Amino acid sequence: MARRKLLAEADIQARLAEVPRWTRDGDAIARTWEFEGFPPALAFINRVGALAEEANHHPDIANSWNRVTLRLTTHDRGGLTDVDFELAKEIDAL
Repeated sequence: MARRKLLAEADIQARLAEVPRWTRDGDAIARTWEFEGFPPALAFINRVGALAEEANHHPDIANSWNRVTLRLTTHDRGGLTDVDFELAKEIDAL
């Protein structure tokens, strides 16, 4: 359960340095991708969904044709935990 402990602001800033393409978005971190069209965007969403299911940690997903925005937060804790940053790294590796 320690992994789901809310992070202090200093820890959040340190963890953001580990995922430089992600930005702070209130109580979450977010990143947007742009693809060549809808099919590759949807394929990406499906790959993210598989990771999320495996981790039992699910991002908020927004899709508009070729753009996908993911937002990670630990909903049951009301903010950011290590789990958010771990999943962000896994998503970045796709």
